Amino acid sequence: MPLSRTMQHVVKLVILGRDGILNDFRDDHVKAPEEWFPIPGALEAVARLNHAGWHAVVATNQSGIGRGMIDMASVNAVHAHMHKVLQAAGGRIDAVFFCPHTPEDGCDCRKPQPGLMRDIGKRYGIDLKQVPMVADTLRDLQAAAAAGCEPHLVLSGRAAALDADAVQAMVDQVPGTRVHDDLPAFAEHLLGRGAVHS
Repeated sequence: MPLSRTMQHVVKLVILGRDGILNDFRDDHVKAPEEWFPIPGALEAVARLNHAGWHAVVATNQSGIGRGMIDMASVNAVHAHMHKVLQAAGGRIDAVFFCPHTPEDGCDCRKPQPGLMRDIGKRYGIDLKQVPMVADTLRDLQAAAAAGCEPHLVLSGRAAALDADAVQAMVDQVPGTRVHDDLPAFAEHLLGRGAVHS
């Protein structure tokens, strides 16, 4: 009995990038709620994962803060909007972990550094080897690998413009990367895998 009680508390956790995965990527940063546009099907994909028992957490670089392009109040407003729209789609993000620094700051939390993911692992008390991480850039795939997460590339956001050779070059740099068309395709993969293993 104690064993089964322990097993019930194993957290099923997935780490998602934000821009290019949940919402449209903008070169000039998402600075206000009205600039946050969900990628078709992405919010429903999070809801599907939630309903299957998965917790979703966002890990995102937000260097616009360090560059003075966006303040914390605006970041919070964007994320409040994201939570509201996601809730309307039947899903939820448990938490948003973000790095406010610029590349010049040399921090440990700006991806491709693994600091954000390690913070998430500590928060949830989970071995990151059990955690899939969804990325749309090489930098984020490298962060996943550095943290010990399972790397997944979605061909939305910044990766949408890549040809097959460029995608393969990214995969070659981060062995073990699985490639999906978008977040709904990733969710389908994860849920299908769960059905096979259970």
